[in-house]
Amino acid sequence: MPYEVMSPYCCNLQNKRSAPWKLSFPNGFLSSVARFVEKASARGIHSTGMGENTIVPSIVVYVTVPNREAGRKLAESIIKEKLAACVNIVPGIESLYRWQGEIHQDSEELLIIKTREPLLEALTEHVRANHEYEVPEVIALPIKGGSLKYLEWLKNSTRD
Repeated sequence: MPYEVMSPYCCNLQNKRSAPWKLSFPNGFLSSVARFVEKASARGIHSTGMGENTIVPSIVVYVTVPNREAGRKLAESIIKEKLAACVNIVPGIESLYRWQGEIHQDSEELLIIKTREPLLEALTEHVRANHEYEVPEVIALPIKGGSLKYLEWLKNSTRD
């Protein structure tokens, strides 16, 4: 007999009750999932959920730049200095912001920088020294988990 999980109601985004729901799993499915999670944990594969990535403390850093040329130049210098393992350049960002009491709208590019947490201060200083904005955006978000092989590559591709 399949294992079933039932709810008397489900909540939608407005916290209103909606139709009941039911999930059915084939026999042995949940125990198979539990075994997979146990084996994955033993191999160092970590969830992107609530746990903290303590194996390779890593961050994603957002930096906006005025154009592709500035983005490529800054990204190359960051990689050359081994301040990050990878920098993605995302074109076509539209930014609305307040600067010196006025609202501005600009087209920009976004750098998504993957690095180790201990390099944040050096990376921030590098961005300040090599960025044309008076106050460049440098925002860091923790990487809670992910592929251990990728995180190890990230660690091995950056300076100590």
